[in-house]
Amino acid sequence: MTKLIVGLGNPGDEHEEDRHNAGFWFVDALTKQLSVRFETEKRFHGTVAKAKWEGEDLLLLKPSTYMNLSGQAVGALCRFHKIIPADILVVQDELDLKPGTARLKLGGGTGGHNGLKNIQAHLSTLDYWRLRLGIGHPRDLVAGDGRPMDVADYVLRRPQLSEQKLIDASIKNSLQILSPFLKGDSQTAMMELHSKG
Repeated sequence: MTKLIVGLGNPGDEHEEDRHNAGFWFVDALTKQLSVRFETEKRFHGTVAKAKWEGEDLLLLKPSTYMNLSGQAVGALCRFHKIIPADILVVQDELDLKPGTARLKLGGGTGGHNGLKNIQAHLSTLDYWRLRLGIGHPRDLVAGDGRPMDVADYVLRRPQLSEQKLIDASIKNSLQILSPFLKGDSQTAMMELHSKG
């Protein structure tokens, strides 16, 4: 059975270090760990890496559609490979979690995340797994003109170095629970990850 891990983000060098690209950072780290590479797959509107995880086929996807149209890539790849929503893990940035925090869950709402909204539109369900990587919320920050920082500005900027270190640590912690998760032991994976902060 093929499983799919989707990292959400925006393509292009100008977005590489944006907070919104935390999902890309995760799958990039995973390809290094698995010694595989992303290759452009135009029919899937993104770049795809093919790997084996303990004998099972594992696909990694980075949509190249920009965040708001992520579902185009996810839908196309899932239809072609006949992947069901329960075998999908979408890795996303999460405003409502502090940097350094990661949470794993099945289903739930979109929380206003445009990438998740578009995936829901293409899969006709919210019943897929999400790995939420905390990036913090701009509600406490002030822009250069003294007004609260806009969410769109915040997610499209690079984190401060201290935040980046925390996000990197949450990615490392998340990679460590992939083994039980991909074996189907999601309870153990969640307990281990959620105990790390």
